[in-house]
Amino acid sequence: MPSRTQSKPADFIVPLYMNGLDGRMLKMPSTKKPNREILLIYGHHAILERWWGLVENLNQYGNVTMPDLPGFGGMQSFSKIGVKPDVDAFADYLAAFIKLKYKQKTITVYAISFGFTVVTRMLQKYPELNKKVDIVIGYAGFMHYNEFHWSRKTQRTFQLASRLFATRPVAFIIRYGFLNKIVIRTLTKVLPNSKHRFIEVTPEEFEETMDFEVKLWQANDVRTHWLTSSDFFSLDNTKQHIDLPVIHIISEQDHYFNNIIVEQHMRAVFNDYKSFVAKSKAHVPHVTAGKKAMSIMIPTGLKRILNKKKV
Repeated sequence: MPSRTQSKPADFIVPLYMNGLDGRMLKMPSTKKPNREILLIYGHHAILERWWGLVENLNQYGNVTMPDLPGFGGMQSFSKIGVKPDVDAFADYLAAFIKLKYKQKTITVYAISFGFTVVTRMLQKYPELNKKVDIVIGYAGFMHYNEFHWSRKTQRTFQLASRLFATRPVAFIIRYGFLNKIVIRTLTKVLPNSKHRFIEVTPEEFEETMDFEVKLWQANDVRTHWLTSSDFFSLDNTKQHIDLPVIHIISEQDHYFNNIIVEQHMRAVFNDYKSFVAKSKAHVPHVTAGKKAMSIMIPTGLKRILNKKKV
């Protein structure tokens, strides 16, 4: 086992082969006597290394496992096996992963943004998995398209644009013509939503963060990115009850979602609701945020819950 003072993501990343698709998985054993098995599900626009700082924080409370999702993080996309990358497909994939990797174990699920959407749909499609989960934790998670701050007209515009970008010819042009440092840097300056990715980045960190953004865009399958983006604007995970408690970590200055409406939906779906506020200036911490910056994603109240011994 590598020294904790010198640990890096590569020390804990192993190959993952699921449903005929090659990807990776990060498995980090607890720094203490393991109290929990924590399944960490990342969100949109992701790669395992992007969430290393959060893994280091969660690792204090249990063994942490974070698998790639098809089409993200460099994992092969669903298109390789002829499956459309919608929320149901990701829910099926995650259910298969849990059944295969955890068997008789109970898990605590921590899901980020789009990852929470996938987890919610999975628990609705596979209610037998509820007994394997003690708590569902969602950071900046969402349940329904009407939780976005944007008007319905703006949402439809984004949805149509996403579908266009997901067509094979346009996706090819985007991947090989636009996903480079020059273009991404330019778009960061002119697109309002892109600027939120850098809101907590210092001038000294800017170059490193920009390089990592390029890496992220190039690692993720373009069609998967845009097809899932288009699904955001027709999403409805409010139709089926889940017999589990949810902990909602609210990003204090989330520029995407109306957290009052998110709460209403979560209370209607889950059998118990608790929330804590993360002191964040954006939807999620920036892509090169380290352990200290990521610590806001585990507020004090959540720490107390995670420290409790499981029955």
